[in-house]
Amino acid sequence: MKTLDKIPTNKIERAGQLVKTGFKVGGNYLAYYGEKVINPSLTKEKLNENNAEDIYDGLKNLKGSALKVAQMLSMEKNIMPRAYVEKFSLAQFSVPPLSAPLVRKTFKKYLNKYPEDVFDTFSENSVNAASIGQVHKASKDGKELAVKIQYPGVAESIGSDLAIVKPFAVQMFNLKGKDSEKYFKEVEYKLMEETDYKLELRQGNEISKACSQIDNLRFPKYYDELSSEKILTMDWMHGEHLSEFTAYNEDRDLGDRLGQALWDFYMYQMHKMKQVHADPHPGNFLVDKEGNLIAIDFGCIKQVPEDFYVPYFELAKPEIIDNPKLFNEKLFELEILREDDSPKEIEYFTGLFHRLLSLFTKPFHGDFFDFSDTEFFGEIAAMGEDFSKDTQLRKMNGNRGSKHFLYINRTFFGLYNLLHDLKARVHTKQFEKYN
Repeated sequence: MKTLDKIPTNKIERAGQLVKTGFKVGGNYLAYYGEKVINPSLTKEKLNENNAEDIYDGLKNLKGSALKVAQMLSMEKNIMPRAYVEKFSLAQFSVPPLSAPLVRKTFKKYLNKYPEDVFDTFSENSVNAASIGQVHKASKDGKELAVKIQYPGVAESIGSDLAIVKPFAVQMFNLKGKDSEKYFKEVEYKLMEETDYKLELRQGNEISKACSQIDNLRFPKYYDELSSEKILTMDWMHGEHLSEFTAYNEDRDLGDRLGQALWDFYMYQMHKMKQVHADPHPGNFLVDKEGNLIAIDFGCIKQVPEDFYVPYFELAKPEIIDNPKLFNEKLFELEILREDDSPKEIEYFTGLFHRLLSLFTKPFHGDFFDFSDTEFFGEIAAMGEDFSKDTQLRKMNGNRGSKHFLYINRTFFGLYNLLHDLKARVHTKQFEKYN
């Protein structure tokens, strides 16, 4: 794979790259509509493939938050067209890496030493390259190590990248008024956290210690003395990415075991620690030869405040969902309904979220849930399709819900998809046995 000797870091360079990508996408649309005049039966499948290819090609050399957004979108399997999901999923662990000279320069800047001065061995070529950093294999004192190196300029470009993306997001999600700013601030804050490798080291140690009791779950050890704010060193964990494993696995019992570990991991964090690993994509989990699940990335951890946690999980209870008065109260607590809403808006969003929550909270309604249930995921896909065609929704103010919904909902969407890929059947209350 081609390596990069330079990454655009200033606002003008990065904006120029995105504008160039926009022209390509515009050209794809012109070609599509021109061909559709001749062939009215033409679908958007080829258009989606061309757009996904051009957008990904434009983002992969920018790295940072622009590419991170693509990675996040790749998790929306029931909303995004398949071509986008397949192409953007490459952002999880397969993008052009930094060249060896740029890696050495980064080491010298943040550890004041070159890699060969720190480790006994160090692979010049990266083994994984994602949106914010890339991973190299190393060894020291007989230990195999993974060394994650952050791309230059990532933290400094987050604000300008989001400013460029913001107008498209406002239009896409129908966000109106100054209140929408809280969502962008939340994304910016979490992305900034992900660029702090010292914070990730602390979070990794804290969560792995607390969750080490969970069956069939393993974590790497982190090395503070071999790390800095832009370099993170941990144990090298042997295994294959979860997506590679699910592509061929036909052992239902093994899928159940891994799924149970994954469910217990997330429920323990959410309910016992009031914080959660908010980046559940396949690139952040490995499966080893002993059938254990390995969690390898703790850069995106979302704290769950009590005043959000309580009403959020109360809305997972059928007795709340099916009680109009209590349901309405919780919607106001979670800022889904607003004091300045018109009666029409209250009626519309109450109905919409009743349908939404009645479906999405089903895994919490009993002691057992089968995530291989195609009917459940088919209903999710159908609902997403209905919402995308709902002209009334486009007329409403899209500013709905607490800012905490952004990463908590993302977490559950991602978790559900991983469990579906594993075809896992889980005991939903089992996590309660852990202290």
